[in-house]
Amino acid sequence: MNFADLTSPEIDVLHRGPTPVLLLPVGAVEPHGPHAPLDTDSIISTTVCERVAWELAGESAMRVLVLPPIRYGVTRYAAAFPGAVSISEAALETLVIDVCTAVREQGFRHVVLVNSHFEPEHVAVLRRVAERGHAVLFDVTRRRVAERLTEEFRSGSAHAGRYETSVVLAARPELVDAKRMHGLPEHPVDMPAAIAAGKTDFIAMGMDEAYCGAPADATAAEGEKTLATLSAMLVDLIRDRITV
Repeated sequence: MNFADLTSPEIDVLHRGPTPVLLLPVGAVEPHGPHAPLDTDSIISTTVCERVAWELAGESAMRVLVLPPIRYGVTRYAAAFPGAVSISEAALETLVIDVCTAVREQGFRHVVLVNSHFEPEHVAVLRRVAERGHAVLFDVTRRRVAERLTEEFRSGSAHAGRYETSVVLAARPELVDAKRMHGLPEHPVDMPAAIAAGKTDFIAMGMDEAYCGAPADATAAEGEKTLATLSAMLVDLIRDRITV
């Protein structure tokens, strides 16, 4: 399932069987409130990729493998908080293109970017990479995709809130500080509206603890439901966009 777990000879053998499809999880290292891990976005992306790889393991026409995640992204909005590690748009674009080019030169024609970090500049980079034909992008910020996700996600108030915290509770519960989580009050912030108004950091948006939404309402059950929805949409994208 994981590309990097294979040996070099095993990678070579992939070209003699079903068409390989490589999923590349993309996230960021940034604060997610006082309760959720810095790696939240990468955890979400990687978990979705792994579940889809397992789900499609029985396909006769393709073999889905998960590349090691790209954990660093453009994350300037959280710069005021400890733990935010941002890279430039140019660095992210070069890194993603170089990874896609390297595997393409080895005969792997199909790469799907699976992103769970939604800072506009970060998403813009991944869209450019996809538009230039280097990969297919699973873009949950598109309206038709977002409409299938939770009410909190659609509201734009989902950074380290109920939506993201629920997914981490389903995937890596040991990384959530449950005591802190249950003590956090609901804090609605329409992040897209704030960004459109020119606010470019969490503090300016009123997110003085690096979260919005309702993390105290998060549950592993909701996280499992969200992961199932994300996985189903990714499967649909693969079947629709990948020619085997």
